[in-house]
Amino acid sequence: MAQKVLVTGGGGYIGSHCVVELIEAGYCPVVVDNFSNAVRGEGGVPESLRRIEKFLDTSIEFQELDLLDKPALEKLFQKHTFCSVMHFAGLKAVGESVDQPLRYYRVNLTGTMNLLEVMQAHGVRSIVFSSSATVYGDPQRLPINEDHPVGGCTNPYGKTKYFIEEMIQDQCKAERDWSAVLLRYFNPIGAHASGQIGEDPQGIPNNLLPYVAQVAIGRREQLSVFGNDYNTPDGTGVRDYIHVVDLAKGHIAALKQLKDSCGCKVYNLGTGTGYSVLQMVKAMEKASGKEIRYKIAPRRGGDVASCYADPQLAEKELGWKANFNLERMCEDLWRWQSQNPAGFSNGPAS
Repeated sequence: MAQKVLVTGGGGYIGSHCVVELIEAGYCPVVVDNFSNAVRGEGGVPESLRRIEKFLDTSIEFQELDLLDKPALEKLFQKHTFCSVMHFAGLKAVGESVDQPLRYYRVNLTGTMNLLEVMQAHGVRSIVFSSSATVYGDPQRLPINEDHPVGGCTNPYGKTKYFIEEMIQDQCKAERDWSAVLLRYFNPIGAHASGQIGEDPQGIPNNLLPYVAQVAIGRREQLSVFGNDYNTPDGTGVRDYIHVVDLAKGHIAALKQLKDSCGCKVYNLGTGTGYSVLQMVKAMEKASGKEIRYKIAPRRGGDVASCYADPQLAEKELGWKANFNLERMCEDLWRWQSQNPAGFSNGPAS
C-alpha cells in the first residue's frame, strides 16, 4: 500500500503541484482545503485536483476542511493513518496581513497549533512545513543562507511563518521522536508543463508574475512597479524566482529526509539568482510575444530591495537543486495563462 501523506491547503497553487509530485513519487496524498485560495470545481472538489485526476488518470481523496475546525481534523486522523503531513494551508498575502494582522495570526497560528496537537494525539510525528524567505526580514547579507538571522520580519504574514517555525522547532526539541523539515521558499512562479494547473489568484494578484501574465493576456491594463529607487541595478526590487515544479520536487526530497528521523531541519528552496521586476517583465514579454505596459508607483510598505537564496545546503543534504531556468518558468506560466485566460473559472479544461 502506498504511504498516505496529508496535504493541507492542497487545492492551492503550491499544494496542487506538490500533489502531482507525490502521486508521481508513489505516495497517496489525502488533501484538505477550505477554498480560501482554491477554486471550487465539479462535485465540490478543487478544480486543480479535478484536473490532476484527469491528466494523471488517478483519483485523489479530498475533504473540505478548515484547520480551525479541530473536531473535523480529529475525525480525519481517526479515519486515516498518515506517514507524514505537508502543511501549506494558510493566508498568504503580505499587504493583506498588514491590514488584517489579527486574522492572519488567528488563521495561520491557531490552524497550525490544531494540526500539531492532533498529529501528536494520533502518533504522526513527521511534517514538512511551507515556510518563506520572509522570515529573514530585510537581508543583512546576500545571498541568504540558513544561518542568516530570522525574526526581523517586515509584515505579519512573515511573522506567522516565523512563529510557526519556532513552534515546530520547540516541539521537535521537546519530543525527540518528532522530525520536521522547514522549507523557506523564495518566489515560486511558473506552472505545470501540461498548462492544466497554475496560479489562479482570486481578485487582484498580490504577486508580480500572475499580475504580469494577466496584463499580457489583456485582463489587466497595466502593471504597477512599486519603487524604482532601490539600490539595485535598475532601481526595481530583486527577487529569487523558482519554478513551482522545482519547488514541489524539493518537498519530495524533504519527505525522504524525514524517514531518517532527522530532528528539525531548515532549507532554503531557491535558485540563488536574483532578477529585478523589469527583467521579469522583459522575460514575460519574450515568452508571450506581447508588450507588457507598466507604470512606476511608490514603494510598498514591507518590501525589501533584494532577496535571493544561497541554496547549497538543500543540494548537499537533500540532493535537490532547481533545474528550470527563467525562460522555462515564463514559458510554462504563459502556457497556463494563455490556455486559461480567466484561470480555473473558465470551466472544465477541454
